[in-house]
Amino acid sequence: MIPKLEVNGVSYSYHSLDASISFVISSPSVSRPSEIGVTSNKRISFDVSPGEFLAIVGPSGCGKSTLLSMLCGLTQPEGGTITIDGVRLTKSPSAIGYMLQKDHLFEWRNIYSNISLGLEIQKRLDEPARQELLEMMAAYGLAGFEYAKPSELSGGMRQRAALIRTLALKPDLLLLDEPFSALDYQTRLSVCDDISSIIRQTHKTAILVTHDLSEAISVADRILVLSPRPGRVKKILSIDFPENCTRSLDRRNCPEFSTYFNMVWKELKTYE
Repeated sequence: MIPKLEVNGVSYSYHSLDASISFVISSPSVSRPSEIGVTSNKRISFDVSPGEFLAIVGPSGCGKSTLLSMLCGLTQPEGGTITIDGVRLTKSPSAIGYMLQKDHLFEWRNIYSNISLGLEIQKRLDEPARQELLEMMAAYGLAGFEYAKPSELSGGMRQRAALIRTLALKPDLLLLDEPFSALDYQTRLSVCDDISSIIRQTHKTAILVTHDLSEAISVADRILVLSPRPGRVKKILSIDFPENCTRSLDRRNCPEFSTYFNMVWKELKTYE
């Protein structure tokens, strides 16, 4: 099977006040729960399978968001290749959805016109698309808020609206850059549970960047751990919960959760 996303030896520069620092995405040793071991420094690829949910964690300033911006083509790598469905990113016809830390809903547009904006810009807002948007709003708890202004919605509802706007474009790959960070803790738990469940139900391939280890473990199939600056891939951990722990909130209550948390924490605290 061709990976949905494949990254091969990507390198890029990080510009600071002191100097331009080169980041290299290099090889992790892929680890299962029983295989915590020594990482390898050999540069290799990491990939994401169709329908997989990958979380990326690492210390602040290690390049998580920069890596994500390269995966959607906003930033060009200095070396290496990025392919989607076997085609180089620069030539790929695949659609990429990008959810940022803020929902970026426009206050002068109501919720329906906000979520339909992408389709409107692409001139794809026909009657079937309009009906599908209404069905998505109903399915994701926003029925009755079509004509509300963004300021009238809670933070969680605004994030769901932002997700609908992204999913409406039918992306092949969904990139999430700290999408829950602006929410209070209780709302964050609930919205993370809702949105991760929606992503799984729609069988989207997704990559989440987060500094919250519990969040990463609660949603991901695998976790990619980046080292401190200059960032490289230290480890990729596979996450496997029982079938009755599929939702984010359910995972947090499983006994395996603390085991995975300690594994990821150990990787982040082990500097090489």
